[in-house]
Amino acid sequence: MTTSFLFRLLLLSAGSLTVGCRSAAERYVGSASFPDSLPLEEKCRIAAHVVPSERQLQWQQMEFTGFICYGINTFTDSEWGTGREDPKLFAPTELDARQWARTAREAGMKMLLLTCKHHDGFCLWPSRYTDFSVASTPWRDGKGDLVREVADACRAEGLKFAVYLSPWDMNHPSYGTDAYNDYFVNQLEELLTQYGPIAEVWFDGACGEGPNGKKQVYDFERYFATIRRLQPEAVIAIMGPDVRWVGTESGYGRDTEWSVIPASRNMLERIAASSQQERGTGTFVPEGDMMVQNLGGRDKLATADGVIWYPSEVDVSIRPGWYYHAAQDTLVKSPAKLIDIYYSSIGKNSLLLLNLPPDKRGLIHENDIHSLNEMQRILRQTFRDNLLRTATASPYPVSELTDSLLTTCWTGRATSDTLEFTFDRPQTFDRLLLQENITEGQRVESFALEYRQGDTWLTAAEGTTIGYKRILRFPGITTQDIRIVIRQSRDLPQIATVGLYQSSPEEVETTK
Repeated sequence: MTTSFLFRLLLLSAGSLTVGCRSAAERYVGSASFPDSLPLEEKCRIAAHVVPSERQLQWQQMEFTGFICYGINTFTDSEWGTGREDPKLFAPTELDARQWARTAREAGMKMLLLTCKHHDGFCLWPSRYTDFSVASTPWRDGKGDLVREVADACRAEGLKFAVYLSPWDMNHPSYGTDAYNDYFVNQLEELLTQYGPIAEVWFDGACGEGPNGKKQVYDFERYFATIRRLQPEAVIAIMGPDVRWVGTESGYGRDTEWSVIPASRNMLERIAASSQQERGTGTFVPEGDMMVQNLGGRDKLATADGVIWYPSEVDVSIRPGWYYHAAQDTLVKSPAKLIDIYYSSIGKNSLLLLNLPPDKRGLIHENDIHSLNEMQRILRQTFRDNLLRTATASPYPVSELTDSLLTTCWTGRATSDTLEFTFDRPQTFDRLLLQENITEGQRVESFALEYRQGDTWLTAAEGTTIGYKRILRFPGITTQDIRIVIRQSRDLPQIATVGLYQSSPEEVETTK
């Protein structure tokens, strides 16, 4: 599975506005342009009021989702196919999509993303436009539709359903010509009209040669317009306008992760020109290196023409490969590794997309399920009790900082401010969880957790960005008084959640 930013991304937005002065209710959905010669502090303040679209907000709140890489590669023991495989090789013996969805739900995932077609072109549904599909296999006597089975299983288990459709197709003879874009859109329309609500459409940027030796010029604007028309609530991810790739497939995000990143004048003008349409389109081309450690810092805003809301997704496989290989049954990531990935992705203002590759039977392997279940069990123990529920807070009701709602939040009196908490007796903890009210923007640039020892305040942990969720790990401390110090914020900070936790003994043991 390879993700690339060699190709253009596009942004479909109805919220790009040019702003220059304060307003009482200042919110810019999706993007905002900077007037010429705007001071850096004002750019930062405007960036603090860019907010996610409703579809982006719903996506972010899922936090943890699953990837199902399954197809002809599973049966050829390959990561990438050739497009010349015999479809009859696809022959799962015990395929149970309900097991996949149940495994995901029990692990805490909120959505499953299925590789409906990978680069080899083999389709997991009986597409009307190609014979290179499950219709040409012995599975279900050629009458099966795996996309339908997974979509139905997700609904039965209370999960959202998402589709991956590779623009690269090593099998189809029209790949590398204008006619291929028609073929691709036809397949998109099949997936978006036959299987109920689609929560996400996921593209990667792979673009190799097809059967005719040519590479394809992808018509992304047409692809995206098709998705907006048929599934307007779906986010378009990775090679798309709503969600960006974090930059690696390691499972680890940035320590400083901005959901608001700089945009060029050309990009924003294209967005603004179409923002009055019911479903406008505008070309989105991120400039610069999208893999640097701080995409949205002040140094980046200083030369930007505007900003957009473009949050991060972290993708990683539970195994070394993206497809199942029996030789990797002993190489499944341990619960300790998965816990570390959790803190380094969800705990760093990103969504985690974890791949669970079913085996040749058509089942998620027992080793994968064991690691997943242990990870979730241990994390549930750690985050079961927010110790701050027993504290008193100043200057805000503690109940509204521990209710897990974004919109009940403390608003600072200045861009640097402090929240203080007092327990009725000393408490021991080693995890801090913070959330900003991102429905009003991402604002915090620097913060610290401090605790009182005698008459002295000491720093237990510190960080930069918060965003939707930030979790810090630190050596355990025991104290009766703590405070959250917002050292720097782009506008008045809005803190929605504060949590203090003591890691479970099992988490400590598994991470030694």
